[in-house]
Amino acid sequence: MVEPSTQGILKKSPISFVELMALKPLGTQTSIINPDEPEKVDRFESITPSYAPGPGTRAFGGHVYAQSAYAASKTVAKGFVVHDMTGTFILPGRTDIPYIYRVRHLRDGAMYCTRAVDARQDGQICFSCICCFKRDEKQETFSHQAVPAQERFKSILAGERPEEHQISPSVDADWWISQVASGAFKEKEFPGLDVRKVDMKHYNTTLEVKQSPEKYRQLTLYSLKGSPGGFGEGLNRDGLRGREESGEFDNLYACAHMYSSDKNSLLLIPRALGITTWSSMASLTLTVVFHQHGEALRMVDWGATSDKQGEEPSKKWFIQEGWTPRSGENRAIHESWLWSPDGKLIATSYQDSMLRLNGLNEGKL
Repeated sequence: MVEPSTQGILKKSPISFVELMALKPLGTQTSIINPDEPEKVDRFESITPSYAPGPGTRAFGGHVYAQSAYAASKTVAKGFVVHDMTGTFILPGRTDIPYIYRVRHLRDGAMYCTRAVDARQDGQICFSCICCFKRDEKQETFSHQAVPAQERFKSILAGERPEEHQISPSVDADWWISQVASGAFKEKEFPGLDVRKVDMKHYNTTLEVKQSPEKYRQLTLYSLKGSPGGFGEGLNRDGLRGREESGEFDNLYACAHMYSSDKNSLLLIPRALGITTWSSMASLTLTVVFHQHGEALRMVDWGATSDKQGEEPSKKWFIQEGWTPRSGENRAIHESWLWSPDGKLIATSYQDSMLRLNGLNEGKL
């Protein structure tokens, strides 16, 4: 079945993440592929436009990735939170028309459930994914993780508060940064999250890292913009805190972590490899696996929130630690770990990308 686009009028891109992810329900259908097990399908439409990192209307891929998971989260029972998602980028997204999300119910279990999501624009699938959810098992009989980034890069992070680091560029490439400096391009505010780039120059220019690009590291700090409860609801502190502690916003927070994980991720690769020009770069697949649920995901810092009425609650700052373990055959991998402020490894991302240094003269991919 071809999903028609409603060609709705998109609102201006919002700053708060909850507004950025907002969806309009388009109803529920039943697909009779197997008469004994009819398949339930929910449909949603994006309300606000996605962000375009550079000039033109090519959308930031992290938007359709995160919003697909958010659409899927609207179809699961209370207590189910995203734990794993793998998505394939099929066509470039556009910022001038809505996304239409078609969410298929693949499985509803007691502890795990699974959804398949297709995102369309103009009736064509531009992104497709499998998104899995699980309940908190409320027990932990074993665990291990690497040493937190906060400890391994303590000397680099020390001395500056998160908001004192530079704002992450729209496009973290030298050509873009020089064009912005010359006035040819203008930086646009990144919606939904405050993302900051840590200066890793002294670490990455060592001989050891230059000889081994897989040791190159980029730390990025990020925090939520706006109230998780929506416009104006941040004023009701007690009510908002109670809703957060009940887990109401956990899937929204998971989507925020996924959204941030894709910002400038692929642009780390040419920097690590010493490449300054390329003919094309694009995401092929992206997988994010969450290792922590509950408090570790949550993005409001109640301990630092003032009692003054009319102010938004303070936000926690998380760290993305990115690197590239492998490149070749016109492809390259970006991996990252997402760290909570107290050093818990909350998620791992794995992104396969196309990277071409010369034009391809063999028709379409």
